[in-house]
Amino acid sequence: MLRRLPLAGLLAVILAVLLSAHVRAEGATLRVGVLKYGTVNWELDVIRHHGLDRDNGFTLEITPLALKDAAAVAVQGGAVDIIVSDWLWVARQRAEGRLFSFAPYSRAEGSLMVRPDAGVTTFADLKGKRLGVAGGALDKSWLLLRAYARQQTGTDAAELVEPNFAAPPLLNQLVLKGELPATLNFWHFAARLEAAGMRRLLSIDEVLGGLGIDRELPMVGWVFKEDWAEANRAAVDGFLRASDAAKAILRDSDAEWERLRPMMKAEDEATFVALREGFRAGIPQAGVEQAERAARQAYGVLAREGGEALVGKATELASGVFWRTAAQ
Repeated sequence: MLRRLPLAGLLAVILAVLLSAHVRAEGATLRVGVLKYGTVNWELDVIRHHGLDRDNGFTLEITPLALKDAAAVAVQGGAVDIIVSDWLWVARQRAEGRLFSFAPYSRAEGSLMVRPDAGVTTFADLKGKRLGVAGGALDKSWLLLRAYARQQTGTDAAELVEPNFAAPPLLNQLVLKGELPATLNFWHFAARLEAAGMRRLLSIDEVLGGLGIDRELPMVGWVFKEDWAEANRAAVDGFLRASDAAKAILRDSDAEWERLRPMMKAEDEATFVALREGFRAGIPQAGVEQAERAARQAYGVLAREGGEALVGKATELASGVFWRTAAQ
């Protein structure tokens, strides 16, 4: 019996129990690579601050990255375990034999923002005007807008407007200076423009609805190698539970956003509120099955608009793109 052990033996047993509990509590270390100033850092900070990694059986390690392309290289090379990317990238990788998986993180989408003095009240009013476009000619939002324009006006947006492709911060500056009448930009840049008095002409959510695509389409998600995730399923599923728990806190707690305010670099109260509400609006509401159905709908449109340069030779969404936890 334990009480008959000598003191040294008793201490050894206690130490072994404590070490075992410590190992169970920490679990695997998950290395998440994210852009240094990306909005995903807000959620990761909530996970760390509230110990949601420890509670879900893993230790979160954050690796800051400078560029989006660096994230893809890092996860492919094994320098990190998880990145944030889109399901379209995962679909192309899988179609070419590189088995990555995707778990929805956010459905926050960009918007088409216009200056209030641009004389633009309807989408058709953009005809012949310069439109700043973030993300390049193969960006999902731009391709969806091209399809939407063709449906609504009979003209491809690439012909209806004069697209000017540039980095998101530069596009915001040009709109605010009056050098561009309108821009299609990512959600957090659109939120900053709205806070500065620019007008939201059209959201990608409305574009999806107009194209008959389920609006619960996730725009970005957690991306990781399938074989690695299968070998570390408990930790990966724990990470996704922690992510959901962090989103619940951010959805319900204004106080949590006050804590995050310094990270957000909001210039004023209006920008802070726009960023907070934009993030909340992007929290996925649907389950994985509905999200995957929406992605299949969108894939058909994107493959048609972007062609082989975007999706490669695959004509439909590859199977296995969406990760399913043990509970799904």
